[in-house]
Amino acid sequence: MLLDAASLYFRAFYGVPTSVTSPDGRPVNAVRGFLDMTARLLTAHGPDRLVACWDDDWRPAFRVAALPSYKAHRVAPEGGEEVPDELSPQVPVLVEVLAAAGLERVGAPGYEADDVIGTLATRARGPVDIVTGDRDLFQLVDDARGVTVLYTARGIADIETVDEAGVTAKYGIPGRSYADFAVLRGDPSDGLPGVAGVGAKTAAALINEFGDLAGIRAAVARTVVPRPPLTAAVLKKMHAAADYLDAAPVVVAVAKDIDLPPVEGALPRSPADPGALATLAERHGLESSLRRLGAALGWPAGALD
Repeated sequence: MLLDAASLYFRAFYGVPTSVTSPDGRPVNAVRGFLDMTARLLTAHGPDRLVACWDDDWRPAFRVAALPSYKAHRVAPEGGEEVPDELSPQVPVLVEVLAAAGLERVGAPGYEADDVIGTLATRARGPVDIVTGDRDLFQLVDDARGVTVLYTARGIADIETVDEAGVTAKYGIPGRSYADFAVLRGDPSDGLPGVAGVGAKTAAALINEFGDLAGIRAAVARTVVPRPPLTAAVLKKMHAAADYLDAAPVVVAVAKDIDLPPVEGALPRSPADPGALATLAERHGLESSLRRLGAALGWPAGALD
């Protein structure tokens, strides 16, 4: 099980009220929500390995170089990612808690969690569940290899399991075609404009007719007499978007071969550092959430004492 950590702690922050605080009054809603979500996922899906995948770089330079609009609307005035003031201090706390609990956390300089997930999913020798609220990761679903997305957009209590058939049902495209579909349609939440005037329906029709983005662009280049789905209007839009279509695939494609050390993700049968975990639990008011996590992991009674 690969957790898109930022997706989950943002969801926890907005889903759990900031009135959930530590003994000294600081919000810990994101930390507690993340731990509770992880416990529920472990109980419901029973993975034998788990990795919290981290955004060491939320807006990698290689993606910005290809498409400067990439996540540009989410850059804070002082630089860096715009994050709610009450969330920022919770992220280092979560890092400490995961380390003390013994749950593996993996990031890579210059890459997003998506790329860590793509690489680990590609390396995996067995089935993989990817937990995320980010549609970008639909491009990784692979029925033959057992790679599935547990999509959290409706909340952790109403997870949608997305496989190739799920992608087809949602978008009317082959199950392995999401990346090309996203390039054409765009994604405003990531500053990805898409081909102006080409929406989801036209994007799906083009993919179904010509197979993939390369096939679509080849058809655009050779078409003299327009015919659906390459009507005169669509041809004009595709020609106008040539520079964007050169750049966008690099931005959309999740990396699958970044340099990562060996990652085991073994589930800890007891806390890695019981003393540190107990101190963190007391300091931040995390006792109940950590007991639920411990129960899901099968920790012995008194692991936090």
